[in-house]
Amino acid sequence: MEKESKIYVAGHRGMVGSAILRKLQAEGYENIVLRSSKELDLRNQQAVADFFAQEKPEYVFLAAAKVGGILANNTYRAEFIYDNLTIQTNIIHESYKNGVKKLLFLGSSCIYPKFAPQPLKEEYLLTGALEPTNEPYAIAKIAGIKMCQAYRSQYGCKFISVMPTNLYGEGDNYDPQNSHVMAALIRKFYEAKTQHKPFVEIWGTGSPRREFLHADDLGDACVFLMKNYDSQEIINIGTGEDISIKDLALLIKQIVGYTGELQFDTSKPDGTPRKLLDVSKIHKLGWNHRISLQEGIKRTIKQKYGDL
Repeated sequence: MEKESKIYVAGHRGMVGSAILRKLQAEGYENIVLRSSKELDLRNQQAVADFFAQEKPEYVFLAAAKVGGILANNTYRAEFIYDNLTIQTNIIHESYKNGVKKLLFLGSSCIYPKFAPQPLKEEYLLTGALEPTNEPYAIAKIAGIKMCQAYRSQYGCKFISVMPTNLYGEGDNYDPQNSHVMAALIRKFYEAKTQHKPFVEIWGTGSPRREFLHADDLGDACVFLMKNYDSQEIINIGTGEDISIKDLALLIKQIVGYTGELQFDTSKPDGTPRKLLDVSKIHKLGWNHRISLQEGIKRTIKQKYGDL
């Protein structure tokens, strides 16, 4: 990928796409093609075909997706499977038709079976049943992986698939109903502190363990893999470290400086008991995360709310 190569970042306004864009710009890539969802509806097959025929990008980062937390995934099941299937199918197929040199498809750690051994190795894909709450989203992502592999097998396309762990950072969604756990907790503790609330409610038991990667580390990893990885096999991106939801809540509580209580709403679902990625494959290639969880949370809170 040369500095003058034409690069299309699909989903550049989302948390992942914007992180990839920042990394590319920081490394001096200037020939970057961008379209907002208002300018180009990626679910529209003809619109995507016209865009690729006109722009002819050489490299594609497929970061566009419909995403959300456990409630959103479980509520909007039809939208999560339809939107993601159509977006990725259109982009992958047009990348093949228009001779894209390399495409990076962003999957998700939720593709792995609910009760797979921990940490999650890449070869555990399709070895068991999925977590029911986000099954439509996971199946769409698995279809994207298989599509990249099929186009590589049949047409020789250099399409790679990467599986990031739970993400947080700049550009995250803080909606109280549809956000991921990190953003939801940051918002809850910030509002509890500023509004002097006596307690913060945490969904579930607090026992599930999750791994968290700062979006800027993911952006760095995606650009690294676009340059250094070319295989049909999926590759995990994460930190290799996890934390319980309860301990995460306590960490955010401490960073925010909130002095109230925690209350756990056990009527809400916990989701998968543990979700830790095996990142030995990407470590062997020479990539490691740089932003610690504490530093990342501090940076995220400052970016969202300013100095506390």
